[in-house]
Amino acid sequence: MIDSLPKKELLEAESLSEEKERAIIIAGATGLIGTELIKQMLEADPISHIYALSRRPVPFFHPKLEVIMDSQLQVKEWQPNSPSPKYGFICLGTTIKQAGSKKELERIDYHLVCEVAQTMKSLGVTHIAVASSYGASPHALSHYLRCKGKAEIAIEQMGFEHITFVRPGPLVGLRDTPRNDETVLQLVLKSIRPLMLGKLAKLIPIQASEVAKAMQYSVFSSAKHKICTLDSIQMRNLINQYQ
Repeated sequence: MIDSLPKKELLEAESLSEEKERAIIIAGATGLIGTELIKQMLEADPISHIYALSRRPVPFFHPKLEVIMDSQLQVKEWQPNSPSPKYGFICLGTTIKQAGSKKELERIDYHLVCEVAQTMKSLGVTHIAVASSYGASPHALSHYLRCKGKAEIAIEQMGFEHITFVRPGPLVGLRDTPRNDETVLQLVLKSIRPLMLGKLAKLIPIQASEVAKAMQYSVFSSAKHKICTLDSIQMRNLINQYQ
């Protein structure tokens, strides 16, 4: 059974936004978080149209799902009568091993993410959620985390009405291409989980489905702040409000 959004959240978001229908766009629809987003939102009644911007075929078929395939995640054609998406979700990312070099990792996790955000804005997106990473900072020692941090800074300056950055720790879920280092890390953290208190609790592995829910709850709600950054603890707390 598809895990859909709780009715309480949908009703609250509906009353706040006074929207009867929503068109959304997702980039990275075949990834771990992107797949969960599509599964959840296909069964959410207020979602009227889903654009999946993807480099690969999307393993879903549904009347309200429209796949836009492009190797560079560009939208080269747009029909004037197509519903304009107000909400955007970016779930792009790679690893140095998958990318093959630091330069290629930066091209995807920084440049491509920013290009996609600009594309979404040009299509009408005003509220956007971006999957980042715990520890993301333009000043981080890790090249991976610097790219994530630089992307966050750039997107903050694009003029969106609301931005949510989710910064999960290790992700749990089934990937098309398993990441061995991620699997090993999950096993290590699982064994020491009772000792992970305080800031270390942010590194407790989190389900990709939970990250997807938190992204939606934050973006669809009436945000008090223009920019919202959620770590794994804050994502779980947000989800618990609607259970």
